[in-house]
Amino acid sequence: MAEPLKDMYDEAFLRQFADKVLAVYPAFNQEAFVSDVLNDEWEQLQLKGRIRQISTVLGRHLPSDYMGALDVLYAICEQCSGFPYLFFPDFVEVYGGAEEHWELSMQALERFTTKSSAEFAVRVFLIRDPERMMRQMLAWASHPNEHVRRLASEGCRPRLPWGQALPVFKRDPSPLLPVLELLKEDPSLYVRKSVANNLNDIAKDHPDVVLQIARRWQGHHAYTDWIIRHACRNLVRQANPEALAIFGYAMSEDSAPIVISADLQARPSALEIGDSCRLEYAIQVQEGEPLHIRIEYGIDFVKSGGKTSRKLFLLSDKTVPGGSSLSGSRVHRFADLSTRRHYAGEHRIVLMVNGVEVANTAIDLRAAASE
Repeated sequence: MAEPLKDMYDEAFLRQFADKVLAVYPAFNQEAFVSDVLNDEWEQLQLKGRIRQISTVLGRHLPSDYMGALDVLYAICEQCSGFPYLFFPDFVEVYGGAEEHWELSMQALERFTTKSSAEFAVRVFLIRDPERMMRQMLAWASHPNEHVRRLASEGCRPRLPWGQALPVFKRDPSPLLPVLELLKEDPSLYVRKSVANNLNDIAKDHPDVVLQIARRWQGHHAYTDWIIRHACRNLVRQANPEALAIFGYAMSEDSAPIVISADLQARPSALEIGDSCRLEYAIQVQEGEPLHIRIEYGIDFVKSGGKTSRKLFLLSDKTVPGGSSLSGSRVHRFADLSTRRHYAGEHRIVLMVNGVEVANTAIDLRAAASE
């Protein structure tokens, strides 16, 4: 099993970083810095807690004036790139929130995001003064550096994973839309993915807003078409009629269902946690014109409290001739992951076509014999 991300911040990493600081700031007390970071609470801290611990302690060992501290970090930031250095923008969040530091903090976030990411640090500024901060995001959306342009979108996502939620934009996403408009044909896939994810966040609270954007953007540019398709992925999975229509999926009608017959089998139907089963499906679609269909299977995973939570897995997304017979199989392994733990019990499995359940089966998942 992979080591937890938080373990990348070990004593060796901290000493290596302290050496970089000392090289440009001779007054830096390396031993005190490392000792203060690795205090009695360190082992209990999770990833974000460790990032905050490093940035907070660092501020106590750098020059006391904010500009002086930033100068030290600027002197070494070219050597400090990648995920582990998220504590650079976090330092700005911790020490740069005062009104008199606004311009300095914006410059620092712009600079540090090119080396790691300031998407989490900007959120405290958005919460404190959303109008002013969105003007900054709009300016960043035209920046020549793709990392800064991505920050303009990623930083204001209403539901950014690992980040503080932004209730003001969950209620009213309209201030975000000018930024997304500027980035809708961005040449960087890194940026376009962020625009799509921002719209996907918005769709969870305001699906009509995103569907209206999708209709307006569709067909203008290949980049933008990719964005709206990715942005509406959950609406398609939910079989939202308008989303299905926008992307050309066939729609069932009472008099003419898309699927005439369907079957789903799980082999074996009884297994232990860690085992795999083969899911076999067969579908017969209606006669007539070609049909654009999305085939998925969903598993209602049993949770620790006995309730279930469905997860969907894509099998196929294509256009088929009317009257087609489709079949296939997929091996699914019921092994614990860092993002999902399995529990014993009956797991219902469903076959979905364009968001509509057409067949189902179940497996009996048991605890491993060694447990």
